[in-house]
Amino acid sequence: MFSKYWIRNLLAAGGLLGGLALPTFGEDSFERTEDRTRCEHYDALRNPFFGDLHVHTRYSLDASTQGTRTTPREASSFARGAPLGIQPWGGDGVPERQAQLRRPLDFAAVTDHAELFGETYLCTTPGAEGYDSLICAMYRRWPRLAFFFMNGRVGGTANPVRHRFCGDEGGERCRSAAAGPWKEMQDAAAEAYDPAPECRFTPFVAYEWTGGPTNMHRNVVFRNAVVPALPTSAVEATTAWQLWDSLESECRQGLPGCEVLAIPHNSNLSGGVMFESRNAEGEPLRSEDARKRIRNEPLVEIMQHKGASECSVATSAADELCDFESLDYDTFFARFVGILREEPVASNFVRPILGEGLVQQDRLGANPFKLGILASTDTHLGTPGLVMEDNYPGHGGAGVAVGKRLPAGLLDPIEYNPGGLAVAWSEENSRDALYAAFERRETYGTSGPRMRVRFFGGWDLPEDLCRGSDFVETGYARGVPMGGDLPPREEGGAPVFAVSALRDPGTPGHPGGLLQRLQVVKVWVEEGEAREAVFDIAGDPDSDATVDLDSCRVSGEGAESLCTVWRDPGFQPSQSAVYYARVLENPSCRWSTWVCNEAGSDCADPGSVTTGFEPCCAPDTRRSVQERAWTSPIWYTP
Repeated sequence: MFSKYWIRNLLAAGGLLGGLALPTFGEDSFERTEDRTRCEHYDALRNPFFGDLHVHTRYSLDASTQGTRTTPREASSFARGAPLGIQPWGGDGVPERQAQLRRPLDFAAVTDHAELFGETYLCTTPGAEGYDSLICAMYRRWPRLAFFFMNGRVGGTANPVRHRFCGDEGGERCRSAAAGPWKEMQDAAAEAYDPAPECRFTPFVAYEWTGGPTNMHRNVVFRNAVVPALPTSAVEATTAWQLWDSLESECRQGLPGCEVLAIPHNSNLSGGVMFESRNAEGEPLRSEDARKRIRNEPLVEIMQHKGASECSVATSAADELCDFESLDYDTFFARFVGILREEPVASNFVRPILGEGLVQQDRLGANPFKLGILASTDTHLGTPGLVMEDNYPGHGGAGVAVGKRLPAGLLDPIEYNPGGLAVAWSEENSRDALYAAFERRETYGTSGPRMRVRFFGGWDLPEDLCRGSDFVETGYARGVPMGGDLPPREEGGAPVFAVSALRDPGTPGHPGGLLQRLQVVKVWVEEGEAREAVFDIAGDPDSDATVDLDSCRVSGEGAESLCTVWRDPGFQPSQSAVYYARVLENPSCRWSTWVCNEAGSDCADPGSVTTGFEPCCAPDTRRSVQERAWTSPIWYTP
């Protein structure tokens, strides 16, 4: 006789239980849209694959004007483990620096800014129409000046327009020229896709839609090689609603076989407008608006080079860990113009927005902010996955421009960081399997380490689950994984969550950090308002673990792995709720501490602090970091 759990699995696999896709042991649990065989390491219980879905190369204006020459092909090679030369460049074209990952990535996407593909191409291609224009001459002679001038006209305004050298009729010359870089990105992805049964690497075709004037940016990721002839830029679609309409008409409906999703990033710099609860007409959201939004954006990038977007101590005062890699300004341009600086508001951050989604769910019957979680780097060197704190060369873009010579001092603003990684639980390392994981939100993000984190929720997960050998099998059979919805509540009781984390094993000579603790973050609706609480559920927040900031040696207790089963002590059946897990490592040195120490900057001896290293001794400089992971949530709806 089949148990109720096996019956539920069969229903779920057939798409009859809210779209939840649970693993099965015969046929694939995801649709195959590509003509390739099953990977030899296929696992119905899924494995974590580590990647980076936010990478810029020479075709992004901000990257190219600060000396980046990396091509999309070179970026893919770097992700697979090849060394890469990076600026500054000698007169003979030889790079003065090299970068290389200690471990290859499993997947990556080049996401160059779509808005200036054509302009960048024309200004760097002798003989092209527009190459001899005044703007292109400025681009080649004074690249950083050209960046602010060109980007301000296109990406720094709510009403972008093409430059005059792009020609009439809406700048068609530049839009047509964008076809060259776009094809190169597609060709590079096709060449890097591993056709062998080992399935070592999976590249996605993607781009960044860079809406302004505040940070409304999205990375647009396609499922397979079926993509539109040109990407949709913020010149053609000036709002996120217009972008989603374009993705619908030009991909899902207008191009057979085309599937796509968008991933918002840097909501911490969006001035409170990334997740507005208003539709395209400025009216309160309707249920169809909510469904449209979440159909297009099932994921959010919770951390990258320009800060973390989980939460803020200003809006989540009871959680001091919200100060992690936070910025003290709420828009991108405020970094350059002090008069624009304002305290970040709650709607800049993922945790409050998960709560707003519950409020809207209760009002509309649909949750517009049902967001899974991942992280990435936003590298502007074409170096996907370059997240090492102890050997970080900067990421460029909005940071320090290297140009023709290596400037003295820090090579990134000290408040920036190396970024994070996206992780997907998938049966195999293929586009279809990974994309299916993105869609069902079985993903998590890390601040760089490669921790293995599982998170299941249900109504009767056994309390001794961590002591058995069937943690994963039972988690799927009697619960739902990260990204899922709790099934209808059974008689009595509260939801139970199982969390497991294994430390990053690291590489020879570079061990990963030990784990300090596991937490569950709960957000719920009470009397029409979102509330939040953080629970320590395993590990020891008061352990003696520490780091010597002069030598960066770590010491003290920590865990190789942590696992526990936790029941919500304050559960109310009538209240909508969302839960996610947070995993914390022991403290370690931040990237800036490694650099400042290597430069000999001793804050007790002002004479040792040379030009460019003054931020090392600023009063608010963070010297240590507590690396972490955030899982996608699990939702409860009454």
